[in-house]
Amino acid sequence: RMLAIACLVLAFAQPTLTSDLGGMGASVPTTHALVVDNSLSMTADGEGGSYFDQATRTAEGVLETVEEGDEVLLWPMARAGQSRPDPVSNVGVVRQALANLEPRAGASALSRAIVEAAGQSDTPRTVVYVMSDLQASTLGDSVATDVPDGVQVQLLPVETRTQSNVAITDVTVTSRIAEVDQPVQLEATLVNHGPEPLDDYVSSVYLAGDRVAQATATLEPGLETTVSFTVTPQTRGWLEGAVVTEDDDVPVDDRHHFTLHVPEERRVLLVRGEGQRTKYLDLALSSEMIESRIAFRTTAIEENALASAELGQYDAVLLAGPRSLSSGEVEALTRYVDRGGGLLLFPSAQARPEDYNALFGALDAGSFRGFSGALSTDRTVASFGRVDLEHPLFEGVFSQERRREDASVEQPNIHYVMNFRPSGQSGQTLIELSNGFPFLHEVRHGGGRLLVTAVAPTRDWSELPVRGLFVPLLYRSVYYLSASTSVAGEQLVAGRPAELRVTGVAPDASLRLRGPGGIEVTPEQRTLFGATLLQIEETLTEPGVYDVQAGTTQVRRVAVNVDPAESDLQAASSAEASETLRTTTGAPVQAVAAAEDEEVAETLRTQRAGTEIWNVFLLLALLFLAAEMLVA
Repeated sequence: RMLAIACLVLAFAQPTLTSDLGGMGASVPTTHALVVDNSLSMTADGEGGSYFDQATRTAEGVLETVEEGDEVLLWPMARAGQSRPDPVSNVGVVRQALANLEPRAGASALSRAIVEAAGQSDTPRTVVYVMSDLQASTLGDSVATDVPDGVQVQLLPVETRTQSNVAITDVTVTSRIAEVDQPVQLEATLVNHGPEPLDDYVSSVYLAGDRVAQATATLEPGLETTVSFTVTPQTRGWLEGAVVTEDDDVPVDDRHHFTLHVPEERRVLLVRGEGQRTKYLDLALSSEMIESRIAFRTTAIEENALASAELGQYDAVLLAGPRSLSSGEVEALTRYVDRGGGLLLFPSAQARPEDYNALFGALDAGSFRGFSGALSTDRTVASFGRVDLEHPLFEGVFSQERRREDASVEQPNIHYVMNFRPSGQSGQTLIELSNGFPFLHEVRHGGGRLLVTAVAPTRDWSELPVRGLFVPLLYRSVYYLSASTSVAGEQLVAGRPAELRVTGVAPDASLRLRGPGGIEVTPEQRTLFGATLLQIEETLTEPGVYDVQAGTTQVRRVAVNVDPAESDLQAASSAEASETLRTTTGAPVQAVAAAEDEEVAETLRTQRAGTEIWNVFLLLALLFLAAEMLVA
């Protein structure tokens, strides 16, 4: 009987069980921070509509729980390039901002968004509500820090389902040389994020607006697949390109943009060594020989003018028999190659070994070991041995291109040759002589390349200048060297900061980026050796191709694509997400389950006020009274 009376007393007292949010009533001003996931993954559809629509409806439910004296903060996950929003007391303002919100590229990691949103609050208590698909690939952030004390995090996940999605994560131009009417090789990396394998999956390449190539492949679930294409540019300049896949559940990553550079002209600096005869070089590079087929613009200077030359203005530098190289010239040439320039060296019979070795040493190329043979004789001291016909420099030089193993190599008589011993660290011999020394050797250093030839372009050294091999070999060498950094433009990630190095512009030129829909961005810039460096902040959020302009002149094009992490739609469970976010933010995280959107407000109010349990004590009182009757 005493237990029954006690339970009746407790029932009339109307007790409640409170959650972690208990006590956060009107008496304590609270900031309600709404972290709304508006990343591109939220464009996918679930049974309750698109993920993003579900998230906004849930956010509306949260707004219904705001009480007088509270503040509200709307914090989109994709807000790159925008100012930080501040908490407001007017819920109507937040509702309007929520209605204007759209999915976009450039979303931050969820943990980072939580930390940043919590940091905007200055009220005694803060509750961060997270409306998200809990995409596993974008939960954590290595730069996230702990949130302030007293912050509670509530997860309100949207209803998701398994999606079929193929993403293009990368496009690479594998060819080293791009020319009009010449084939260019591309590779695209495709990832099947769906649950089933896809047979005969079709992807296409568009160049300058036209569909120019197509390929099929079998895509296994969760694996990367490389697909190769061959395209043939028909015009010069910076060409806009894209690899496009079949339509799927998430269309935002079905197009991956890239740019291809077929130079309008290649700026070549020809440095004539002291006492050197360069008539064969001059003739090969003359406008009469080139006509409109090859876009070379050649500037010739004497050896003594090399020290004052602005090397960064040229795509390739040809050293035609320099007799000596000062320490300053060696330093300038090394810096030029390191920053993407191409250097072609023809030796001089009067070369100073210590000067050549200084350059070779700075570029980790090898060493100069003297000469073999004699000038102006008919005696042959060496001939071509092994030739690496698979090297991109030789495309179109030798016969029978379709059967490289049968290609014929013309054999010029060689009378006098420089003995160059490669270091073997970062070089490749393209043509080896019968005496074991290289005839043509490539050295890769930094972003550029050095080509070392064993003979000067005169008949005193060999018959090469009067053989049919000379002109195409020279042209391909210049093509190859001048293409060190210019075949494909940069590919940036939407909403991420980046640096862009632009060459061929005046140091005082003001550069800006112009993108899809007339977007214009003027980034911070500073001048480097022969280039301008653009510091791009989180402002390029629209995928597409952007023009880099100096005034009205287009100097470069860059591609901006969505973050590959956005394409993996696998969602973490509420428990997994809670644990990850608890670890990365240091805040208590609780998942809130509401069966329908309209139940969100009710569920949150219950959590805040607590769950009434008077009916439990009333039932216990009745049970105790019944037990008393049975005992009596």
